[in-house]
Amino acid sequence: MKFTRRQFAAGLGLSAPALAMAQTVENFDWPQWRGPKRDGISREKGFTAEWPKEGPRRLWSARVGVGYSSMAVVGGRVYTMGNLADVDHVTCLDAASGKLLWDYKYPCLAADPNGYPGPRCTPTVDGGLVFTVSRMGHLLCLNATNGALVWGRHLVTDFGGLLPTWGYSGSPLVEGEMLIVEPGSIGRSVIALEKRTGRVVWANGTYPAAYSSPLAFDLARDRAVVVFNAVGLTARAVSNGRILWHQPWTTTYNVNAATPIVLDDKIFISSGYGSGCALLQVTANSVRPVWSSKNMRNHMNSCVLWQGHLYGFDESQLRCLDLITGAVKWSTPAYGKGSLMLVDGRLLLYGERGRLGLADATPAGFKETAGAQVIGGNSTWAPPVLSNGHIYCRSLAELICLDVSGK
Repeated sequence: MKFTRRQFAAGLGLSAPALAMAQTVENFDWPQWRGPKRDGISREKGFTAEWPKEGPRRLWSARVGVGYSSMAVVGGRVYTMGNLADVDHVTCLDAASGKLLWDYKYPCLAADPNGYPGPRCTPTVDGGLVFTVSRMGHLLCLNATNGALVWGRHLVTDFGGLLPTWGYSGSPLVEGEMLIVEPGSIGRSVIALEKRTGRVVWANGTYPAAYSSPLAFDLARDRAVVVFNAVGLTARAVSNGRILWHQPWTTTYNVNAATPIVLDDKIFISSGYGSGCALLQVTANSVRPVWSSKNMRNHMNSCVLWQGHLYGFDESQLRCLDLITGAVKWSTPAYGKGSLMLVDGRLLLYGERGRLGLADATPAGFKETAGAQVIGGNSTWAPPVLSNGHIYCRSLAELICLDVSGK
C-alpha cells in the first residue's frame, strides 16, 4: 500500500492535539478494543441502572456501514469502522449528537466466505492518533482530530501477511511508542512499528494469524505481549519481540478469536467449536496448563474476570466459571450468542439480535436487573461500550447511542 509524499507529510503536519488514553476521575474514555486495559472492564460509576421497558433513551443513531467493529470513545468523540459498496469507512462522530466529524475512506472488499461482510477490528486511539486495520490488511494511522492520513502500510503487500479465512480481526495494540499488529506472515507473524512513523522496530515468528487481538502485560520484571494465533498462544518480549514461550491450542477453522485474560502469573484462554478453555501458569520462560475444560467456549467474544470469576458466552449460553477450578457456577440461554463488558460490578450484556441488559456480576446466579430490545438487525457481534454516561451499540450497519447519564 503506497501513499504520496504529500499525503504522508500532510498527515504528519496535522498530528498535534493529544487525546490521552489515561483516565481521570471524571473521564471514562474507552480508547480501544475492550477498554483502557483490554480487559472489558470500566471503572465508571453513577450511570442509570434502572431502565424503562423500552430501554434507555436513544440520543441518536448513525449509519456507519456494514461490519463488526466495536467503538472507541475518546475526548467526546466516537470512532468505528464500516463498509459501503466495497469502500471501508473509518468514521468519527460527535459523542453527544452523532454528528459526523470526519470520514476516512479507501477501497476494500467487504465480501466474506460465509456472508459476514465488512471490517472486524476496532480503532485504537492514542496521543492524537487513530490506528485501524481492515479485513484485507490495510494498516492506517490517522489524525484523531480531522482524519488526515499520517502513515499507512499493508499487512499483506508490505509484510507478506497470510490473510486469515475471514479476514484480519485483531485490533492494533499501542505499547509505549510502538504499535503491535499480527500479519501472520512467515518470519514476520507479529511486528512492532514506531507508532508515529510506521517504521519496523522488530518482527519475528512463523505462526499464522487467527482472529484475536494482542495483549500486553507485566511478566516477571519485564513487559510481554501475548498473541492468540491460529495454532496457540505465544508470548514475546515487548522490547525486541523475542519469543518467550508458546502454548499449542488448536481450534476448528483456526478460530482462536477471544482476547486472553491475564491475572498476575496466570492467563485464561478460550475458543469455540467445541474446543473449550484453559488456565495457564506462566513465567518469563515457561508455560503450563493448570486446568482445561469445555465449560467455556468463547466463539468470537471474550470473557471478563471479576472477583475470581469469569463471565462470558459459552457459544450460546451466558455462563459464570470459577477461575481457580473452572467449575460452572451458573448458565443461562437468555441472550443467545452475545458479548459483554463489566461496569461497576454489573454485566452489560448485548445479544446478537439486539437485546441489551444489565445483570449483577455474582456467582450466586443470573438475574437480569434491566433489559430491552434496543435495535433490530442481525449479527450484532460487536461488544457494547458504556462510556461517560452513554451506551454505544450497533447492528450490522447502524450505530446507536443511549443515555444512561441520569441527567
